[in-house]
Amino acid sequence: QVQLVESGGGLVQAGGSLRLSCAVSGPHEYAMGWFRRTPGKEREFVAGISSGGGRQLVTDSLKGRFAISRDNAKSTMYLQMNAVEPEDAAVYYCAARSWWGDIKREESEYPYWGQGTQVTVSS
Repeated sequence: QVQLVESGGGLVQAGGSLRLSCAVSGPHEYAMGWFRRTPGKEREFVAGISSGGGRQLVTDSLKGRFAISRDNAKSTMYLQMNAVEPEDAAVYYCAARSWWGDIKREESEYPYWGQGTQVTVSS
């Protein structure tokens, strides 16, 4: 019932900006999040947002550079990436919690996942 499709990934120069999108199809509005995975590392939490968009959480190491938002009228969630660093290169995943859920950092709290979109950073 819930489908998530990421887009917007690609090649960006270090110091540049990129905006990722996640199109959401499902019967409810969900608390959602962005995760990323770099080869050789486990998938890590990037940011989360409440079902209505009123609350946002960006992991401490990315605060000030990344921002999460959503436009429920467009059924889309976004990750704005600014001042991109080489260490930000990863596959970025969109994820959704159950309709009753709130923002969580743990992968196990997100039953629905997109296929991922690749972000590559050149220097």
